[in-house]
Amino acid sequence: MTAKSNLPNRAERRKAQQRKQRNLILLMAILALPVVGGLIYMSMPKSTPKASGPQFTKQGTLTFYAEQGDQAISTIDIEIKADDMGRAEGMMWRKSMEDNQGMLFIMERAEPQSFWMRNTYVPLDIMFISEEQRILNIRKNAQPQTLSPQTSQGDAKYVLEVIGGLSDKLGVKPGDRIEFERQ
Repeated sequence: MTAKSNLPNRAERRKAQQRKQRNLILLMAILALPVVGGLIYMSMPKSTPKASGPQFTKQGTLTFYAEQGDQAISTIDIEIKADDMGRAEGMMWRKSMEDNQGMLFIMERAEPQSFWMRNTYVPLDIMFISEEQRILNIRKNAQPQTLSPQTSQGDAKYVLEVIGGLSDKLGVKPGDRIEFERQ
């Protein structure tokens, strides 16, 4: 009598090996899915995020001139606020402003002016400008989201808000003048 072998026969060993291979392939596929998905996501074109809050609307241009002479210092695009509602809202809720942009407030009459930064999210240089279009004073880098008054030194007919630090960058100072054109 011959002893039966406890080893599986060749067919059983082959089936077991095929099962291991299938399980390995399945495991590799499961692990590869996140990698392939990540690569596809990274290769997709990115859309630019939409800016939140009110957006700049070019309504004219403003040129700065040196106090002495007719030499232009720089020109920026402006959004104009000449009515009560526009002046009241101003830069509130805006998240950004470009270096070549500003908001010009045209007041009903020349008198001492005072602005605050409540609901304004970016630091601003606030220029108070006389009826003769001369810069009276500049409140530089006015702190956002405060009720601290930013006041004119004299009677201002115009107020110009630009991104904080721009007046120093351009070299604009009190005594310089402006000219603006509406579109």
